[in-house]
Amino acid sequence: MMNKLFRKKSVDQIIADAQKGTGLSKVLGVRDLVSLGIAAIVGAGIFSTIGLASYEGGPAISLLFIFVAFACVFTALAYAQFASTVPVSGSAYTYAYVTFGELFAWIIGWALVLEYAVSNTVVAISWSQYFASMLEGFGVHIPKWLAMAPGYALDAHEKFLSEGMDALSASDKVGLHAYLSAPRIGEVPIIFDLPAGLITVLVTWLVYIGIKESQRASNMMVAVKVGIILLVIAGGIFFIKPENWTPFMPNGVPGVMGSVAAVFFAFIGFDSISTTAEECKNPQRDLPRAMILCLVICTILYVAITLVLTGMVNYTELNVKDPLAFVFKYVGFDHMAGIVSVTSVVAITSALVVYQLAQPRIWMTMSRDGLLWKKFARVHPKYRTPSFATIVTGVVVAIPSLFFKMDFFVDLTSVGTFFAFILVCGGVLYMDHTGLSAKSKFRVPYINGKYLIGLGFVVAWVIIYRYGQGALQEWEEMPWLEIIEHKSLLVIFWLVWLILAVMGFKYRFSLLPVTGILINLYLMSQLGASNWIIFLIWLAIGLVLYFVYGYKHSKLNREHNIHEI
Repeated sequence: MMNKLFRKKSVDQIIADAQKGTGLSKVLGVRDLVSLGIAAIVGAGIFSTIGLASYEGGPAISLLFIFVAFACVFTALAYAQFASTVPVSGSAYTYAYVTFGELFAWIIGWALVLEYAVSNTVVAISWSQYFASMLEGFGVHIPKWLAMAPGYALDAHEKFLSEGMDALSASDKVGLHAYLSAPRIGEVPIIFDLPAGLITVLVTWLVYIGIKESQRASNMMVAVKVGIILLVIAGGIFFIKPENWTPFMPNGVPGVMGSVAAVFFAFIGFDSISTTAEECKNPQRDLPRAMILCLVICTILYVAITLVLTGMVNYTELNVKDPLAFVFKYVGFDHMAGIVSVTSVVAITSALVVYQLAQPRIWMTMSRDGLLWKKFARVHPKYRTPSFATIVTGVVVAIPSLFFKMDFFVDLTSVGTFFAFILVCGGVLYMDHTGLSAKSKFRVPYINGKYLIGLGFVVAWVIIYRYGQGALQEWEEMPWLEIIEHKSLLVIFWLVWLILAVMGFKYRFSLLPVTGILINLYLMSQLGASNWIIFLIWLAIGLVLYFVYGYKHSKLNREHNIHEI
């Protein structure tokens, strides 16, 4: 049974399976891929989670964006090598199938289901806030209870009862108004986010009718998006108050690192590019270029916009879902806030399009391998899109976006993404070791890590011993149960580094993929324990589905049984 759980698909087999009449249209060039990547990366962060990140970490979040982008460069290089080697849909799921076997592929595929569904839910919720703000600019007011997750209203009401009106922020007051004005069934207020659900349905329809239509719409929306960001940067400079950057790191390093989930969430969009591999004209050449270009462009935009936002408004006021419009309202420049709201509605829609494109294609690939119901692999005869998978994706995203808070989803999506990124970087080490990299048209630059990985481990501990006595003392005073609950992932990080140092010395591992593994694992260790509990529950559900259906219906399993007969 163990052999069956870790059975692998060869690169040639995966490519041959993908070429057996999938029916997808090959229409995407490198410019389209860069546009789709920017659509996902910029929409998911600048227009939504950047406010939450700045609220938690202060102006120093700009440095965290650079650090996370640095981490993503190593991962992007690993993705680029895989994309040039296995140019089919499925992203990290397909890559894991080649390197680690079927069970790991299923786990990654199931994690990506969570990543994309949750990511799009976040963006849909943020879109709703900008849409409501835009309508208010035209004198149309959506009732607050009809454009908000119930959790925000309930939290605001509880805070009002316990601390009084003076303790409420601007967003808390909106939530309190929604709670008080909502219609009721008995004593229960009826509160939900209708615009978030509606835009998900509309975007699902667009994605359903074709990749070419989606790509054209995305290209136009990205042009609007980048234009409005540059306008915000140029206009916001005149309202910057340097005193808002002091203190630069108000909550210290823990406060900054506590925003890892919100910041990292902004960069996961480059992963979605790889899911369109079967619709690229030249995936082995264009996918690597597009991934690197996206990261460079988006990092520059993120750092600039973070410094402008935290310079215009004190970080303590930025816990809002529409930060770009909010800062101009705050400084009294309502006309600019109106322009931002109108264009942001268009811009954020492009991120929704990309995520709704990515999710069905992963399901389609898993179904094609026999791990999911056959209907998920169905391609519409006219529109040439994975029709059933697209409809299911729309339902999975629309329903949570009506009722759940955005910050809950931001933390949750990053867990699965880190997991996928680590396996992709590890997969490059496996490809190098087994010789699979010889088939790659793009390869991660090789830097011999035989001595450098271990040297880095020693240097890191010397720095901690010399400059981190406070942290070491905290560990000494911490009870074992608390270490297990809050620090176990950090212990795993150091153990993995030690193991990689030993294996790197033995097998001459390439330094760059190892660096990608370690940085992603460290960032992973900074996420809250509650997110891990939810993620593990999600994985448990996925494993049950795999052993009930996927294990038996796996295409590799059927081929194995035929050979035995």
